[in-house]
Amino acid sequence: MRPRAPRRSALSIDVLVESPQWSDLPEAPAAVRKAIAAAAREISSPGGEVAVMLTSDAALRRLNRKWRRIDKPTNVLSFPALQPTGTPSPDDAPRMLGDIAIAYETMRREADDEQKPFDHHLSHLAIHGFLHLIGFDHETDQEAEEMEALERKILAQLGIPDPYAPQQRTT
Repeated sequence: MRPRAPRRSALSIDVLVESPQWSDLPEAPAAVRKAIAAAAREISSPGGEVAVMLTSDAALRRLNRKWRRIDKPTNVLSFPALQPTGTPSPDDAPRMLGDIAIAYETMRREADDEQKPFDHHLSHLAIHGFLHLIGFDHETDQEAEEMEALERKILAQLGIPDPYAPQQRTT
């Protein structure tokens, strides 16, 4: 009997709305799920689980201070999960890819300052956070170029313009 190949599992995307500031945007969880699903399709993700927390600057500041030793809020943080070693089994539970946290106030301010639709910026940050979970980074110029190119490609599939294009001010 031939051994069974590990099955490809679907990506499970759990979104927790932790801050009441997000309550005015009931479409935010769906936008996050759609963006991450598009990224997973583009990179042929083997599936697994991702948890996303839509929260506040105060929460991101605490996380940033604790895990990165930077005492200020940021727009998005990613926390990749440790991955199991060994050969996967078809009976294994879906692997946890990690957690993403997105801050409302910083994201809102950036979207307003850059004159971008809020849902476009949210989609970009969700994709950016997801790519960090699966090993992409932007520590070097080459890594940044590769990650940004992939973000542009995924966002274009969602009908969202290049977030890195120079902004034309209308003031």
